[in-house]
Amino acid sequence: MEIKHEIYLDNSATTRVCEEAAKKALELMTAEYGNPSSLHTMGVRAETAMTQARRAVAQAMSVQEKNIVFTSGGTESNNLALFGAAYARRKRGKRIVTTAVEHHSVLYTAQQLEKEGFEVIYLKPGRDGYIREEDVFEAVTRDTILVSVMAVNNETGAIFPVEAAAAAIKRAGAPALLHVDAVQAFGKLPLRPAKMGIDLMSISGHKIHAPKGIGALYIANGVHLTPRVFGGGQEQNIRPGTESVPLIGALGAAVEALPPVAQEEAAMRALNQSLREKLADMPGVVIHSPEDGLPCILNFSAGTVRAETMLHFLASRGIYVSSGSACAKSARSHVLTAMGLPQKEIDSSLRVSFSRYNTEEDVAALVTALEEGLRTLARAR
Repeated sequence: MEIKHEIYLDNSATTRVCEEAAKKALELMTAEYGNPSSLHTMGVRAETAMTQARRAVAQAMSVQEKNIVFTSGGTESNNLALFGAAYARRKRGKRIVTTAVEHHSVLYTAQQLEKEGFEVIYLKPGRDGYIREEDVFEAVTRDTILVSVMAVNNETGAIFPVEAAAAAIKRAGAPALLHVDAVQAFGKLPLRPAKMGIDLMSISGHKIHAPKGIGALYIANGVHLTPRVFGGGQEQNIRPGTESVPLIGALGAAVEALPPVAQEEAAMRALNQSLREKLADMPGVVIHSPEDGLPCILNFSAGTVRAETMLHFLASRGIYVSSGSACAKSARSHVLTAMGLPQKEIDSSLRVSFSRYNTEEDVAALVTALEEGLRTLARAR
């Protein structure tokens, strides 16, 4: 079948680079390509471009520029935060609290810390995908040194109780740092880490229309992390190495191009609601994402058709969605499993994720293709 028009609905996996970010990256690769550590004029101009990008990210979080450390993306930011915090505070305790549905860059890091003698508590969500605030308060004890809770789940869009985690640490009198994986939430929720009691917050550029390979870690004033890499002192010695100025500049441009959070939320909510209403008319389809979750993400089971089969059917028609987290490839969703969903629903689950470039026409085309797929693929079983 010839594909006449492609519809991209997998924006939680990655996004199309916006024009502003692409132009900035090209400029910094071909015109202003100096090393920001060099003392000559081209080096100074490169450093200035990097400073402007750092300012854009900091302003988006309402924090100081010195609080922002550039990384290669969300995975590195999460690793720096968890290993750095755990090692820096291990003399004060060994208890770490996180959830069973974090991104693998948090889960696998936590598992490695367990092998090194740390105690890790994994909180499970309910069938609605939410982590209960009371479970967080119960899990955080006086000897807890780190709490890591994602702001938004990347598979269901459920919003997690970040501020409750901060309150739990305070109530327990724990020496814990609070880390938040905000990769899916940054630019979509009004996150103000300094006001929310967040000590460490990870973001990734390619989720907000910047290129892949760039991200940042917010580090609150007074927070010390044990470094994992050693080099020439760049990025406050937390992440040394010659900075990728083109990617950093592109991240800054993408952040500056973000629409107001309220405007983005309204647009995504309209698309989400439209798809929900249309899915409700399809027999056998079950929606897993909560209605009051982040509207950019909608997870549902495609009837009796396995997710991989439906995904390829849709792709053959130029419509691109995901079967859970892109980082997990074809592995069964650990998120939906932790939620206690039936095996058949997990195996047939698809994730649709919107961006500001999607339209109501995209939703309509997806629904038409889904209906066709449910008719033909179910019959072929």
